[in-house]
Amino acid sequence: MTIQKNKLFKELFNKFLESNREVESVIVSDSEGLVIAGEKRKDIDIELVSVLTSIINPILERMRSEFEFQKFGTASFDTEDHRLLFISVDEERIISLVLESMASIEKISPYGFFLAEKTAQILTAEEDDLIQVEIPNFEYEAGNVERLKNQLYQMELGLDGEYRFKFVILGDHEVGKTSIIRRFVEKRYTTDYRATIGINILSHEFEFFGNKIGVSLYDLGAQKYFKRFRKIYYLGAQAAFIVFDLANRESFENVKSWYEELRLFTSGEDIPIVIVGNKTDLLEDRKVYYQEGAKLANNLSESEKIKLSYIETSALTGSNVEDAFNLISYHYVMKSKEIEDERRSELLLNIINSILKKKIVFTLSFISESSVWSPGLQIITSISKLGEKSLIRDYDDEQVYQYTNGMILKQHEYSALDDISSSDGIFCVFDVRSKEQIDPNFREMLLKIVENGKKNAVILIGVRASESINWSEIIDHLNIDERIDKKVVDLLFFRIGLDFRLDIFDQLEVMLSAIDEKY
Repeated sequence: MTIQKNKLFKELFNKFLESNREVESVIVSDSEGLVIAGEKRKDIDIELVSVLTSIINPILERMRSEFEFQKFGTASFDTEDHRLLFISVDEERIISLVLESMASIEKISPYGFFLAEKTAQILTAEEDDLIQVEIPNFEYEAGNVERLKNQLYQMELGLDGEYRFKFVILGDHEVGKTSIIRRFVEKRYTTDYRATIGINILSHEFEFFGNKIGVSLYDLGAQKYFKRFRKIYYLGAQAAFIVFDLANRESFENVKSWYEELRLFTSGEDIPIVIVGNKTDLLEDRKVYYQEGAKLANNLSESEKIKLSYIETSALTGSNVEDAFNLISYHYVMKSKEIEDERRSELLLNIINSILKKKIVFTLSFISESSVWSPGLQIITSISKLGEKSLIRDYDDEQVYQYTNGMILKQHEYSALDDISSSDGIFCVFDVRSKEQIDPNFREMLLKIVENGKKNAVILIGVRASESINWSEIIDHLNIDERIDKKVVDLLFFRIGLDFRLDIFDQLEVMLSAIDEKY
């Protein structure tokens, strides 16, 4: 064993002991009881544990005969002072965990399989292999699914957003799940096949249309005996690959079973899923054709009303591997947008309903240079739970919408500012991005809005400005404090940045809350 492998074992096991206080030691030994690597928390006799390992090995041999691959097994038993958990790494080596007497085997087992997989990687590592030894917190993830679903959020692609998400990679053994991951993360391929023992987890960051994507990749073992542990690793999953081998018809037919397991263990959460047909390089051996994979994705989408995509890859050549990860990233980003839109829309809806309980008619006016770009109006009209609306006035420079719940929305261009006297809230957008200085007409327009607006109205002014324009100069130019005192209105300014939908959602909430407090 090289010094590097010793270093990896020490780092892996120490991190594990730090994060799992119920574990007193972890030891890797061969079937004869020879200790290969190990770390301990307390004064545990590692040689004693290695003897126990050699004793338990005959039991593991009998257990192996029950398993599909004739390679893996687990066992546990209690002594007077400790609980012992053994997991086979391969036919010759075993990882042993010494636990406190009251420790939970069920809680520690998922970590045991994770350590067994990392141990196998270290033992078989080549010079340039990437082995990450960070210890996941499965218990924390299980209790924070909602936190994991709603992370950093950006409203539009291509706006330098940041996203982090967890996705699981499923499928039969030998379909190339690990190879796809290695091709994507390490830009390499290995011909040496080794089944994933239980769970391999990698973190990776990459660029996607100007957005920073950080992913935690959970490569799940396909062994049948491992199924009862897989539920723990599914928890908190925000996206998934289901991989099959294009040269293996049975693996394709099993995609639906993997899909059903995913839906079961994620409690039916609507997460982005991409079905991946791997090994396009095996042209002569192909047993599944593109149309079949696409049809399966479409059929599952229609039956579950969940969007599934299909893509074909080759981990050997790298064909479409990055595209597959870009595709799942795209679905995740768009799903995040949908989730956040729904959450924020629900918040606006609650405030509007509160206002409507106090007012029979509630009117909002939106003012912009053109009705083509009126983001405030577009956000409000996208809230489906507001009910039915009808267009009751449609002029070139003005449109009026009336809802059955009593709310009225008006859209005005700059030339139509006369009909705002009944509006409880007025949201006006000024665009100064392409101007070297502020248009003097904007101040006159603002004065007209205040003059024509309703007493006690809340007026929200969004200024769409580039970073190079001094914000203080904008505010100074639009300063009309002497007129506000006479009209008694609330005048609010905010800068509309690149991620404008977030800005506008937040400011609409402020405006509506201010109106709600007035009644």
